[in-house]
Parts: sequence; C-alpha cells; structure tokens
Amino acid sequence: MLEQAREYGVLRNILDGTSAAVAVLDKRLRYLYVNAAMGQMGGVPAAAFLGRTMTEVLPDVHRSDEILRMVLADGQPRALAVTGRTRASSPFRRRQWSAVYHRLEDKGRVLGLCGIGVEVSGLRQYIDDLEKAHQRLALLDTAAMRVGTTLGVNTTCAELADFVTPSLADAACVDVIEDEPYGAPPPAPGILRIRIAAVAGDPEILRQMERIGRIGDHVDVPRGSPLRHCLDTGRPWMGNLATDEVFRKMTARREDVAVVRAAGIHSALVIPLPTREHPVGALFLARAGDSGPFTDDDVVVAQDLAARAAVAIDNARQYTLEHTMALELQRALLSEPGSPHPDIEVASRYLPAGRSAVVGGDWFDSIPLPACRTLQVMGDVMGHGFTAAVAMSHYRSLLRSLALSTPSVEGLLADADHRGAGIGLDRFATCLLALIDPQKGTATLSSAGHLPPALLLREGRTELLEVAAGPPLGAELGGYEALTVPLPPGAVLLLYTDGLVEQRTLDIDASLQRLTDLRLTVDGPLEDILDAILMHLVSGPAEDDVALLATRLHTPG
Repeated sequence: MLEQAREYGVLRNILDGTSAAVAVLDKRLRYLYVNAAMGQMGGVPAAAFLGRTMTEVLPDVHRSDEILRMVLADGQPRALAVTGRTRASSPFRRRQWSAVYHRLEDKGRVLGLCGIGVEVSGLRQYIDDLEKAHQRLALLDTAAMRVGTTLGVNTTCAELADFVTPSLADAACVDVIEDEPYGAPPPAPGILRIRIAAVAGDPEILRQMERIGRIGDHVDVPRGSPLRHCLDTGRPWMGNLATDEVFRKMTARREDVAVVRAAGIHSALVIPLPTREHPVGALFLARAGDSGPFTDDDVVVAQDLAARAAVAIDNARQYTLEHTMALELQRALLSEPGSPHPDIEVASRYLPAGRSAVVGGDWFDSIPLPACRTLQVMGDVMGHGFTAAVAMSHYRSLLRSLALSTPSVEGLLADADHRGAGIGLDRFATCLLALIDPQKGTATLSSAGHLPPALLLREGRTELLEVAAGPPLGAELGGYEALTVPLPPGAVLLLYTDGLVEQRTLDIDASLQRLTDLRLTVDGPLEDILDAILMHLVSGPAEDDVALLATRLHTPG
C-alpha cells in the first residue's frame, strides 16, 4: 500500500510538472483531474474544472465531443484539434491545441478518458500568415494585370474600384487631386479640391451615395477630415462601426450623414494613393449591412493595391500632361499651311501617334508663288522628340525663305540640303515638293527620300507617281531630279508621311499597295476625302504621326 502511494506521488509529480495539458474525464465528459498546465492554459484554477464539462468551464473553446464519445465506444485513441479563446492572456490572435484522447479501463470496465494536449497556436499562426502572404501575392499579381492597363487616369481609377469590390469592400470610391475645373472659383484657403474619378460596388449603396456625389464631381475637403488626414500624412485611416460624429467629419454637409446611414454603411477605410512626392488621391472603402468591420490585414492588402494603382495613375497623369504639351508644341510649330492661290483647293490633316507622348517631326506647307503657282510641301524629320521638332521648324523655315528665289523644285531641295547641313542640323529629313501650275494643269515634283505621292482619279483609281527619290535633306549629297505630270480635271494629288501606310508587319511595297487599292469617289469636298483615306488605312491609335496634304485644281464653272 505504501509502495502504491509512492508510485502515485511520483506519477502525480510528473503530470503536474509537464508543460503538456493533461486531463482525466469520466464517461459523461466531466473533469476528474486536470494538471497545472491545463489550468494555466485555461486561465482558471485547476480545481475549477473538477466535476464540470469543457463548455461549463471554457465556453469559448471548441472541441468535438462526438470524437470523444467514439473513443469511449471503441477504445481507439484519436487526435483532434481544439480551438478558441480562454481567460489566459495570449500573444496569438487565434489559439489552437492538438490533443490525443485514450480510453481508461479497469478489468474491462470503462472508466473514462485521458487527454493530453499541447498548444500549437504559434505554428498555426505561422501557417495562416504564410497562406495570407501567398494570397496577397496572388491578389497583387492579378491586380497587375487588371489595374493600370491603359494610360487613362479615369480608366485606371475605375479598374481599381472594380477590383476591390466585393473582395475588400461593399462599395469603393477613388478620388484624385487635380486642378480646379476651368471657370470655377478657387477653393477657400486651407481647402483641398478633389475629383470623384470612379465608384464601384453594390448598386443600392451607389444609388444612395449618388446624393453625395457622382463621378466627375469636385469635392472640397477641409482640414480635420479623415480623407484630408490621409492625404496630408500619407497614412491610412480606419473607422469601424463609426458613429454619426465620425461620419460627419468625413462628409461635406451635415445632411450627408443620413445618406451614409441610409446606404447601410457602418465602417470605412481610407487609403492614400502614394507617390514619391505626395499622394495623387485616395481609395475609399466602405462596408455595410452584415459585412464585418475592416481588419489590420485588410489595411495591408488595400495599401499594397493602392501603392500599385498610384504608380499607374501617376504615370497616366504624367503621360496626359506630356502628351497635351507635345501636341500643343507640335501644332504651334506646324501651324496651318499657308494660303494657296485661289485657283486650287487644299486640305490637310495631322494625326499624332496614339501611343507616344513625344512630339514628332512631320510637317506640311502651302507656299504661294508668282504666276499663280503654289508650292506644296510635305516633310518628315527622322526620329521624335523636341530635337526633331526644332529641326522640323528649321527645315520648314528654310524652304519658305528659299522658295521665292529658287526657280526649280530640284534646285530648292539642293539649296535646303546644303544650308541645313551648313547650320548644323543633326537630323536628316525626307521631303517632297509639288509645284502646282493651274495655268498649265501640271504638278512638278521632286523628292528628297520621301514616299511617292498618290494621284486619286475621278474613275476611282489611285496611282503612285514614280518620282526619283534623292538623298534626305541634311546629308549634303545633292542629286535631286524633277518630274512633271498632268493633273486631270477633278483629280486629287495626295502628299503624305509614312505613318499613313507603314505597318510593322508589312514591307513597304505591301504597305503602299494598301494605298493604291483604295477606290474612292473624289468629287466631294477634300476634307471628306481625307477622312475616308484615314478611315480605310488607319485603324485604332496611329503607330506613327500621320500628315496628309491634298490638292485639287478648281474646275471652271
């Protein structure tokens, strides 16, 4: 008897000293014994377990009692996961234990169960964090393909709003900072003006929120509002289960709070769209109805998405600005062609490349000369950028200044070639001259490496005129030739740059064949004819700048 007591004491010391949770339960799953580790994990004294069930002691811990009854029934040990919260403090967001239960017997009589468990919360949290990291990377990879697919600010904002709903929010709004609309009074001091660029989400929520603002509306944001705080600090703001007072700070008018409540919105998250210098706007996320509040993980994911979208939005804004400036410079340098003599008709078109923000070197001109003649000019400086634009301006001015003093088109090209090289122009230029003589009904042509002109005839045919192509201007090689051709009544002489016909997938002969295959009616206005040519030959954004110059002799009567 004494020996049994010693053995029991040794066993009791082992159980009480182990870090694993050990419990003995009767057949009704009430605790008969728990060791000290079990009490520490539960945050209650070990004695509090005795005679009670798990639900009675730790109501927030979940365990499958059905599995325990199976162990009682067949005697097969089984492992199971136990999850939940206890009264003990823990560094883990979610607690989990791995437990094994064995049946206790005495001479064939079932006494109850013995359970041994260890906490695996750290491992579980590591696995959860790893899975979330993988999900976040997958989400960002998907966003990279769906957000920022164009160089349009509004399109990029719409892609972002669509992407975050409904995965992150029930409704989303993207606001961008921009200059005040033309003609509108500037905002009051201390007020920041933003534009609603995109919205997405539940249709009923959006219908309600339209009473506050629609896409394209400008909103003045005062200091002290959550949105302004995000834009000023570059840090996110989260308002879960927000009060009316919080929503009052977020809205421009007091009555807007009622609109937010009518939409069912209870939580909001505002994420700045960051760039190196300052945010370009903000992403507003809202949850409504039965959706849960935002979590810290939601903030991390939203920040990652906002950072990627901000780069695309900033690039789109920069592209739009540079493209607009480039086109303004192009138009300023190009201007309209000069006024020809009244006995010829002239129409022109300039179509900038759709995928480039840089200015090109295409130009055209009409220069009236003595004896009722008119010189038509079409040129293209090699390359793009402001250097090409400056060279284009020089070549254009040279030809204008030399046209009155040089009697022949081939001589005019030779003089422009020599002088262009002499003043140090480092860009070559192709050029085509057509001297129109209405009295003779002819056109005298000369080319400095330019594509051949086309003659559109009344019977619907299009012919290329075989003009000898000399070296480009600026090469100082000379050797230009002239070709004089008749201009039939009603025929249209078309000068153009390579952007009209060249395609990367076709050689130049096949590209020119597309032009000669045109069958157009040329009796109507020249403007309509140029529109028809562009419609047939240029589909979508032009790969290169396109310049057209059409000439037709006035028909008597």
